[in-house]
Amino acid sequence: MSLDTSRTEYILGKDGCSRLAKARVLVFGVGGVGGHLCEALARAGVGAITVVDGDDVAPSNINRQIIALSSTVGRPKVEVVKERIALINPDCKVEAKKLFYLPENADEIDFGAYDAVADAIDTVEAKVDIICRAKAAGAFVISSMGAGNKLYPERFRVSDIYSTSVCPLARVMRRELKARGVKSLSVVWSDEAPIAPKVAVEGRAPGSISFVPAAAGLVMAGEIVRRLAL
Repeated sequence: MSLDTSRTEYILGKDGCSRLAKARVLVFGVGGVGGHLCEALARAGVGAITVVDGDDVAPSNINRQIIALSSTVGRPKVEVVKERIALINPDCKVEAKKLFYLPENADEIDFGAYDAVADAIDTVEAKVDIICRAKAAGAFVISSMGAGNKLYPERFRVSDIYSTSVCPLARVMRRELKARGVKSLSVVWSDEAPIAPKVAVEGRAPGSISFVPAAAGLVMAGEIVRRLAL
């Protein structure tokens, strides 16, 4: 059964929905932010999505990642996303690439084949490389800043990277992008100061909760859909 887009057509029009059906979106990272982003794109009627992520679903993902269930633990995230989208929008062509993206393996991705590129990963080196390659290819690119250690989803918004503040990841990205001559970039970010951990934890993984990464992913999806459809 094809996706029923009648309710979407009320606000985007038939032409807008047609543009979405022809659009190709490349998504890096399908965790807390990227998983919700992919689901929203599929439900909006985007015609083709390529998902890139090297991780498998872990038990610690279940608190916030839409693809993380007791039944999907241990499976590659990109495969779970592909199967889930097939249940939502069978007309959406999904390509799953189990890959930890780095500049060294960038030749495995044809950035020029996409209308929009979404960066929802954490590694600064990879984020910067994705952004520069997407811009060089002429694709619209949007990047997610930090969603960890936050509690207020309503504080996420889309701005240019050089208008951001507070967010530690955005601060690093501003410096790195400026050094490479990138003059503008749409980002999803929050002005909420990171929360200090309430308990001692091993490693450096940030704290997370169900509704914050989801909000960032949905804000990102909204920007992409508007860019492609309107």
